[in-house]
Amino acid sequence: MTATAHSTAPSLADLAPTANAQVKPGDLATAQNALLGLGLVLIGAAWGLGHSSGHFYWSYLVGYMGVLGIALCGLFFTMLQHITRAGWSVVVRRLAENVAGTLPFMALLFVPIAVGFGHPLYEHWAGHVDPNDHVLIGKSGYLNSTFFAVRAVLYFLTWIGLALLFRGASLKQDQTGDPQISLRLSRIAAPGLLLFALSVTFAAFDWIMSLDPHWFSTIFGLTYFAGGFMAFLAFTILLAKWLGKKGYLKDLISVEHYHDLGKLLFAFMVFWTYTNFSQYMLIWYANLPEETHWFAVRQENGWGAIGTLLIVGHFLFPFAFLMSRHVKRNGTALAFGAIFLLVIHCIDMQFLILPNAAHGHGHEHAGAAATHAEHGSFGAQFGEYLHGLSWMDFGCFVGVLAVMAGLTIRNIRNTNLVPVRDPRLAESLHFVNI
Repeated sequence: MTATAHSTAPSLADLAPTANAQVKPGDLATAQNALLGLGLVLIGAAWGLGHSSGHFYWSYLVGYMGVLGIALCGLFFTMLQHITRAGWSVVVRRLAENVAGTLPFMALLFVPIAVGFGHPLYEHWAGHVDPNDHVLIGKSGYLNSTFFAVRAVLYFLTWIGLALLFRGASLKQDQTGDPQISLRLSRIAAPGLLLFALSVTFAAFDWIMSLDPHWFSTIFGLTYFAGGFMAFLAFTILLAKWLGKKGYLKDLISVEHYHDLGKLLFAFMVFWTYTNFSQYMLIWYANLPEETHWFAVRQENGWGAIGTLLIVGHFLFPFAFLMSRHVKRNGTALAFGAIFLLVIHCIDMQFLILPNAAHGHGHEHAGAAATHAEHGSFGAQFGEYLHGLSWMDFGCFVGVLAVMAGLTIRNIRNTNLVPVRDPRLAESLHFVNI
């Protein structure tokens, strides 16, 4: 960047005089309120119908962790663009900033998980621990209620602090046009990404992996991040497409930007596959009982079919579908791929979380009559999965996603649609894929 400390970047009004810089007053309010209402109704209905049985907490954890990954990766995307000083993504970055801006509310949405902490979610280590269970006794210095709460607070303080810092500085640059703000954020992004990596890794350990406190995988945090970033890209593509239909961003985010977002979506779909295969291959090769039982549980009660479904739906089909340049440059096809991968992301969260219900033996209401279907056909296994499925297992994901989307639209309505005085805005507006 060659601009001096005393120069100011040109504004969007200078570079693209006909482009809308802001949402019209009152516009998108109906969609915002409808999404917030839908989300709260779904979460409330799940609470009312599933609270007494305890299944609500498992379903809510599926939805919460799936959507939290999207919000967190909005923060990651923002810091990544700053540390690389990327020019192509400037017109997309404000969407990521507004997604990350929902993290303070995601902290409030953590309350149901805190309520279900001792029972039923983490009772295997938060409650009475068998004195003969030497594994849990050895982990008690980490797996205890007090330290769990302290870590949760530290995670949210880190995420919210970074989100507010980067979004606030970007909004300030809208007013001043000071290019030094971009330079400062590119420097802050380096330690910010380190804090992000550590906090997200340990949050995945605490909130998902510790559901089975005897099992561990050092790559688990990376697998959670890979799926979350893929889902964030899918959500951002759909959000940008929807805003374009409403008359916003269509002159700013072009097919060239969607092409790059599609390439990233493809790349992180493959990266999710790579990290999960690496985890599975190493555990299978070592063949240690304390490691393999996690996968053994996921071959029972119909979950074997879901493992197969993830291989096909999270890798083989989207790999073939998204590989084509033409798909990534076709708005309808790319939107279909994004919707498909969001649904698969929800199923992936179910696969990680729900088999741990009822002491690691699938849905608690599946009952003792559930058979070991790993030796049956895919259809038999999938039928058993459907038999144990509750509407809450998808409803909570949709509910939390709707709340997060509504809050994101609220942020969009209160800010400029893009960083209107970013020094790389001109480069982004004229971006062309090679």
